[in-house]
Amino acid sequence: MQLFYNFSISQTTKEVTFDKEESRHIVKVLRMKEGDHFQITNGKGSFFEAEITSANPKGCLVKILSEKTQKPLPYQLHLAVAPTKLNDRFEWFLEKATEIGISEITPLFCDHSERKTIKHERYEKIIQSAMKQSLKAYLPVLNQAVSFKDFLEIQSDLETLKFIAHCEETEKKSLKSQLAPYKKILILIGPEGDFSSEEINLALKEGFLPVSLGESRLRTETAAIVACHSVAFMNEL
Repeated sequence: MQLFYNFSISQTTKEVTFDKEESRHIVKVLRMKEGDHFQITNGKGSFFEAEITSANPKGCLVKILSEKTQKPLPYQLHLAVAPTKLNDRFEWFLEKATEIGISEITPLFCDHSERKTIKHERYEKIIQSAMKQSLKAYLPVLNQAVSFKDFLEIQSDLETLKFIAHCEETEKKSLKSQLAPYKKILILIGPEGDFSSEEINLALKEGFLPVSLGESRLRTETAAIVACHSVAFMNEL
């Protein structure tokens, strides 16, 4: 199935014109023409069957034929992850987490972070591409990057299971032993140099539970994927 993304489509939309970049891909690269069908998602849970009515590479026009809804994830997972020093590793995490199943991502600037800037627009495109590749109808929310302390100040939802994965030699429980299906979950993943002791203590005061992701010391992006897959696996009941 060829899947495209257009956030502006709703159940009442009759026609859609794609932008120049997407239109060129449809007409010039995929060589699609009038009468050809493909699917579009709005990233909000819907798939739309569309038919090309004007194969213009500068503005491809399609009409919407039908709509169906994809069942949402049975859980809500929010990963707050420190961007890695090598940008391609964080981009790999974004892609794979989207494929596995995630609701929300927040890039987190920490005391030991070596990367203090991100390419938000590029990250959005990577997530969109991964959503289309994995045939999902829900686009994960990518929040603006924020400092660790500022992030903790806005985490007040009492229904969320909150965890911090760190490497300090303190008492921790395994993440898998603390998870439960059908829950709202927030997991903090630190930078290459781990969270600072001050950050860990702040998180504990805010009700975050310290957890381990296994006996191996994992890279930031690997730890994030392990956490993501653990939650997804817990919900495969």
